[in-house]
Amino acid sequence: MQVIIHAGAHITDEDKLIKCLTGNQAMLAERGIQVPHPTSYRRLLRDILHAGLEGGISDETRGVVLDALALDGAPERLILSNPGFFGTPKMAASGGSFYSAAAARIGVLREIFRGDQIELFMGVCNPATFLPAILEKTSFDSIESFLGGTDPADMRWSDMVLRLHEAAPDIPITIWCNEDTPLIWGQLLREMAGLEPTVAMTGEHALLREIMSKPGMVRFESYLKEHPDMTEMQKRRVIVAFLDKFAEEDAIEAELDLPGWTEETVEQLTDLYDEDIYTIGRIPGINLIAP
Repeated sequence: MQVIIHAGAHITDEDKLIKCLTGNQAMLAERGIQVPHPTSYRRLLRDILHAGLEGGISDETRGVVLDALALDGAPERLILSNPGFFGTPKMAASGGSFYSAAAARIGVLREIFRGDQIELFMGVCNPATFLPAILEKTSFDSIESFLGGTDPADMRWSDMVLRLHEAAPDIPITIWCNEDTPLIWGQLLREMAGLEPTVAMTGEHALLREIMSKPGMVRFESYLKEHPDMTEMQKRRVIVAFLDKFAEEDAIEAELDLPGWTEETVEQLTDLYDEDIYTIGRIPGINLIAP
């Protein structure tokens, strides 16, 4: 069985990916793909992960998890999603490292599903927006205390990806930038589900509706109907063109309000993030989805 682990990150897609996949459950089930509702496994896997880190995983654990999922038969592909797989919001950047427990936890997940083919999917986010947003979900009162004195400019997502890759070199890892999701949403859905690029999915343009004006969406959908044979890359160029003309500026501009952070700070972190993504793309065996 193929087991797809979608591990967030926190505050990225906010469960939109898994909701869109469950909205296509009937079509996916016909292809041997099952997407259980997160409530059936998130707490259970959280407890198993904690226990596994302390004392290992028993041979019965996989069966316990699958029983809890109440699957309709034996799927060829199982999709599980939780931004908390690698820790709580507090653990997302505490001590100045992105998800420091990720490597240990992917090891436990591999033990739970031993014998299965595991793939990891994870979106990352510009630290300039991620750190202020995740700070609000913790009890820390400042970014300095949250990061343990680490300079945000020294934090790298690529360090986390390398730790994961070194801990589980047999697990394929797919990474993307949260900022790119409106452009690559359809590809994300299909790659996570293991579908061909030509398979239509309900909600594959859901994110565009959040950032594009209604008249723009009407014209965009009409254009797609008139050009049904476009490739994924052609669709992205069309999306970029429509966003350039019909984007809702209020919906795409992130508000940053962190004491002590200037526009120069944000620009510096953004430039470093761009360089970091380039580094991730050069890590052997990493699938980086980009526009």
